[in-house]
Amino acid sequence: MHVAIDAHAVGTKLAGNETYITGLIEALAAVDCENRYTLYVTKSQAVRKFAHRWPNFELRRTLPHTPLVRIPVSLVAQLCRHRVDLLHVQFTAPPITPCPVVATVHDLAFEHLPETFRRRSWLQLRLTVRWTAKRAAHIIVPSEYTRRDLIATYGIAPDRITVTPLAAAERFAPVDAERVRRVCAQYGIDGPYILAVGSIQPRKNLGRLFAAYERLQRKSAQGKLPRLVVVGRRAWLFEATLRAAERLGDRVLFTDYVPEEDLPPLYAGALCFVYPSFFEGFGLPPLEAMQCGTPVLVGNRTSLPEVVGEAGLMVNPFDEAELAEALERLIEDAALRAELSRRGLERARQFNWHRTARLTLDAYKKAAGAT
Repeated sequence: MHVAIDAHAVGTKLAGNETYITGLIEALAAVDCENRYTLYVTKSQAVRKFAHRWPNFELRRTLPHTPLVRIPVSLVAQLCRHRVDLLHVQFTAPPITPCPVVATVHDLAFEHLPETFRRRSWLQLRLTVRWTAKRAAHIIVPSEYTRRDLIATYGIAPDRITVTPLAAAERFAPVDAERVRRVCAQYGIDGPYILAVGSIQPRKNLGRLFAAYERLQRKSAQGKLPRLVVVGRRAWLFEATLRAAERLGDRVLFTDYVPEEDLPPLYAGALCFVYPSFFEGFGLPPLEAMQCGTPVLVGNRTSLPEVVGEAGLMVNPFDEAELAEALERLIEDAALRAELSRRGLERARQFNWHRTARLTLDAYKKAAGAT
C-alpha cells in the first residue's frame, strides 16, 4: 500500500495539528516497514525534519502553503502525477482526489462554538469538514467524545470511524533540577510557578483562569502566590485574553511559542499545570504534563476526562470560584501534588504513539478495502 500524508502542518507552529501529524509520522516509521509513504509538506523545517530518514518514506513539496491553492490545486496535481493508494488529511480533503481519503477530524468545536472562531475560518470549516467527513472512505478521531459528536452532528455511520488516542512524545519525562533551572532562567521565570500551555484563543478559557487567580490574589498577601506562566502563540481572537491578563500585571508571564525541547523542563518545573479549556478533541498538554510528573488541573468537559481519568483534578471550567478553589488546594497541599504526580505518571503510560500508529494502519486498510 502506498499512502500519501498531507503534512503541511509540520513547521507551522500550529500546536495540536502539528504535534499530531509529527507524532504519527514518527510512529508509522517505527512500526511499518512494509508500506510506502509520501509526505506532502510546505515548510523547509519539515524537509529538514523528515528528509532521508526512512527508506520507505519520501517527501514532496506542495506550494504555496495557502490552503485555497494548495488543497484543490497543487496537492491534487501531485496526486494525479504520482499515484498513491490512499490520502490522509486533517480536517479538509481536496474536492476531487484520484484515491480514497482518510480524514482525521480532531473536534467539531466550530460547529458548536462559532463565536470562538474568526468568521472566515468558521465558514471554511463548516463547509469543508462536513463535506470531507461525509465523503471520506474512513474517519480517524482522537477520542470517544469526538466519535460520538461526529455520529450525532453529521450522521456518520459508527463503522466508518476509528478512535486513535494520541500520546505524549518520549521527550516528555521528569527532568533534573539543573536543566529546569537553566530553561526557566532563559524565560525569566524565578521561583514557583503555575503553568498553562496552549495557543491563545477563546476555547482555552484563560480569561477565567486569570479571574480565578485574581480571586486567590485578593485572599493572599501580595506576592505570595506562585506566578502564572502561559506558554503558547497568539492564535485568533486573543485580544480579550490579553486584556484580562492586564489586571494581574507581572504576576502573569507570556512566553509565546517555545521550542519543543524547552517544554519538558517547563512542565517539570511547574508547581502544577492548569488547563481550563472547555472544548477539546483530545487535549495533549495535560498528558504531556502528567508524563513529566506534574500535577494537573483540567476542565471537566468534552474529551478531557478521557485523557486525565482519575489522575488529575477536574472542575467546571465556567465556574471561576471552583477553579480558584482547586488552584488553592494544589498550591497549599504538597501531599496532594505528590499523589497527583504519581497518578499522572501511571496514567500517561496508558497512551503510546506506536499503538496510535497501529490503529491508524487498521483505518488505512479499511479505507483501501484491504482485510
